[in-house]
Amino acid sequence: MSLTHFDAAGQAHMVDVSDKAETSRVAVAEGRVVMLPETLAYVLEGTAKKGDVLGVARLAGIMGAKKTADLIPLCHPLPITKVSLDLAADAALPGVRITATVKTTGRTGVEMEALTAVTTAALTVYDMLKAVERGMRIEGIRVVLKDGGKSGLYEARE
Repeated sequence: MSLTHFDAAGQAHMVDVSDKAETSRVAVAEGRVVMLPETLAYVLEGTAKKGDVLGVARLAGIMGAKKTADLIPLCHPLPITKVSLDLAADAALPGVRITATVKTTGRTGVEMEALTAVTTAALTVYDMLKAVERGMRIEGIRVVLKDGGKSGLYEARE
Protein backbone atom coordinates (compact mmCIF):
# COMPACT_ATOMS: atom_id res chain seq x y z
CA MET A 1 0.00 0.00 0.00
CA SER A 2 1.29 3.48 -0.82
CA LEU A 3 0.61 6.79 0.87
CA THR A 4 -1.81 8.78 -1.27
CA HIS A 5 -0.56 12.23 -0.29
CA PHE A 6 2.84 11.71 -1.96
CA ASP A 7 3.53 11.56 -5.69
CA ALA A 8 6.01 9.21 -7.41
CA ALA A 9 8.85 11.64 -6.62
CA GLY A 10 7.94 11.72 -2.92
CA GLN A 11 6.49 15.24 -3.05
CA ALA A 12 3.42 16.03 -0.98
CA HIS A 13 0.30 16.79 -3.01
CA MET A 14 -3.45 16.97 -2.68
CA VAL A 15 -5.04 13.76 -3.94
CA ASP A 16 -7.01 14.12 -7.18
CA VAL A 17 -10.55 12.95 -6.41
CA SER A 18 -12.15 14.26 -9.61
CA ASP A 19 -12.71 10.75 -11.01
CA LYS A 20 -14.33 9.41 -7.84
CA ALA A 21 -18.08 9.04 -7.63
CA GLU A 22 -20.05 11.28 -5.29
CA THR A 23 -21.47 9.13 -2.52
CA SER A 24 -22.98 9.62 0.91
CA ARG A 25 -20.23 9.55 3.50
CA VAL A 26 -20.20 9.55 7.27
CA ALA A 27 -17.50 9.44 9.92
CA VAL A 28 -17.71 9.18 13.69
CA ALA A 29 -14.80 10.01 15.96
CA GLU A 30 -14.42 9.94 19.72
CA GLY A 31 -12.12 11.20 22.43
CA ARG A 32 -12.12 12.16 26.08
CA VAL A 33 -10.80 14.74 28.48
CA VAL A 34 -9.75 13.14 31.76
CA MET A 35 -9.75 15.35 34.85
CA LEU A 36 -10.00 15.29 38.62
CA PRO A 37 -13.46 14.72 40.13
CA GLU A 38 -13.30 18.24 41.58
CA THR A 39 -12.81 19.68 38.09
CA LEU A 40 -15.68 17.63 36.69
CA ALA A 41 -17.87 19.14 39.41
CA TYR A 42 -17.47 22.55 37.74
CA VAL A 43 -18.83 21.05 34.52
CA LEU A 44 -21.75 19.31 36.23
CA GLU A 45 -22.68 22.33 38.34
CA GLY A 46 -22.25 24.83 35.50
CA THR A 47 -19.99 26.98 37.67
CA ALA A 48 -16.90 27.26 35.45
CA LYS A 49 -15.76 30.89 35.21
CA LYS A 50 -15.97 30.86 31.41
CA GLY A 51 -19.55 29.54 31.34
CA ASP A 52 -21.29 26.47 29.92
CA VAL A 53 -18.31 24.19 29.24
CA LEU A 54 -20.15 21.52 27.24
CA GLY A 55 -22.24 23.98 25.21
CA VAL A 56 -19.25 26.09 24.20
CA ALA A 57 -17.17 23.00 23.41
CA ARG A 58 -20.00 21.63 21.24
CA LEU A 59 -20.04 24.83 19.17
CA ALA A 60 -16.24 24.84 18.96
CA GLY A 61 -16.29 21.27 17.65
CA ILE A 62 -18.79 22.18 14.94
CA MET A 63 -16.66 25.15 13.95
CA GLY A 64 -13.54 22.98 13.94
CA ALA A 65 -15.12 20.47 11.55
CA LYS A 66 -16.04 23.30 9.18
CA LYS A 67 -12.46 24.66 9.23
CA THR A 68 -10.62 21.35 8.74
CA ALA A 69 -9.38 22.17 5.23
CA ASP A 70 -7.93 25.44 6.58
CA LEU A 71 -5.99 23.58 9.29
CA ILE A 72 -4.82 20.37 7.61
CA PRO A 73 -2.82 21.27 4.49
CA LEU A 74 -3.85 18.45 2.15
CA CYS A 75 -7.53 18.11 3.12
CA HIS A 76 -10.14 18.95 0.52
CA PRO A 77 -12.70 21.60 1.44
CA LEU A 78 -15.97 19.68 1.67
CA PRO A 79 -19.65 20.59 1.62
CA ILE A 80 -20.47 19.24 5.07
CA THR A 81 -24.15 18.39 5.39
CA LYS A 82 -24.17 17.52 9.11
CA VAL A 83 -21.96 17.92 12.16
CA SER A 84 -23.18 16.78 15.54
CA LEU A 85 -21.28 16.51 18.80
CA ASP A 86 -22.23 14.64 21.92
CA LEU A 87 -20.36 15.74 25.04
CA ALA A 88 -21.13 13.74 28.14
CA ALA A 89 -19.80 14.21 31.64
CA ASP A 90 -18.65 10.83 32.95
CA ALA A 91 -17.93 10.45 36.66
CA ALA A 92 -16.33 7.03 36.02
CA LEU A 93 -13.47 8.60 33.99
CA PRO A 94 -13.72 11.18 35.57
CA GLY A 95 -14.07 13.61 32.69
CA VAL A 96 -15.91 14.36 29.48
CA ARG A 97 -16.51 11.90 26.64
CA ILE A 98 -16.81 13.47 23.20
CA THR A 99 -18.31 11.93 20.05
CA ALA A 100 -18.56 13.72 16.70
CA THR A 101 -20.54 12.63 13.65
CA VAL A 102 -19.91 14.31 10.30
CA LYS A 103 -21.76 13.69 7.03
CA THR A 104 -21.38 14.79 3.43
CA THR A 105 -22.15 13.75 -0.10
CA GLY A 106 -18.92 13.98 -1.99
CA ARG A 107 -15.85 12.39 -3.51
CA THR A 108 -13.83 12.01 -0.33
CA GLY A 109 -14.54 11.07 3.26
CA VAL A 110 -15.05 13.17 6.38
CA GLU A 111 -12.81 11.33 8.84
CA MET A 112 -10.52 14.35 9.23
CA GLU A 113 -13.51 16.59 9.90
CA ALA A 114 -14.79 14.24 12.62
CA LEU A 115 -11.33 14.03 14.21
CA THR A 116 -10.95 17.81 14.07
CA ALA A 117 -14.37 18.28 15.66
CA VAL A 118 -13.46 16.02 18.60
CA THR A 119 -10.03 17.59 19.01
CA THR A 120 -11.37 21.15 18.89
CA ALA A 121 -14.08 20.30 21.42
CA ALA A 122 -11.53 18.63 23.72
CA LEU A 123 -9.17 21.61 23.51
CA THR A 124 -12.08 23.90 24.35
CA VAL A 125 -12.96 21.83 27.43
CA TYR A 126 -9.32 22.12 28.49
CA ASP A 127 -9.25 25.87 27.84
CA MET A 128 -12.40 26.49 29.83
CA LEU A 129 -11.20 24.48 32.85
CA LYS A 130 -7.44 25.10 32.87
CA ALA A 131 -7.74 27.71 35.62
CA VAL A 132 -9.00 24.89 37.87
CA GLU A 133 -6.72 22.07 36.64
CA ARG A 134 -3.78 22.22 34.27
CA GLY A 135 -3.11 18.46 34.47
CA MET A 136 -6.15 17.35 32.45
CA ARG A 137 -5.39 14.80 29.72
CA ILE A 138 -6.85 14.64 26.23
CA GLU A 139 -6.91 10.97 25.24
CA GLY A 140 -8.22 8.34 22.89
CA ILE A 141 -9.00 10.47 19.85
CA ARG A 142 -9.77 8.10 17.00
CA VAL A 143 -12.14 7.28 14.16
CA VAL A 144 -14.66 4.69 15.31
CA LEU A 145 -16.78 4.52 12.15
CA LYS A 146 -16.37 5.50 8.53
CA ASP A 147 -18.74 4.61 5.72
CA GLY A 148 -19.16 5.51 2.07
CA GLY A 149 -16.92 5.59 -0.93
CA LYS A 150 -14.83 2.87 -2.50
CA SER A 151 -13.41 1.50 0.75
CA GLY A 152 -16.86 0.98 2.30
CA LEU A 153 -17.53 0.46 5.98
CA TYR A 154 -14.88 0.68 8.69
CA GLU A 155 -15.75 0.13 12.34
CA ALA A 156 -13.11 0.29 15.06
CA ARG A 157 -12.60 -2.67 17.29
CA GLU A 158 -12.67 -1.94 20.99
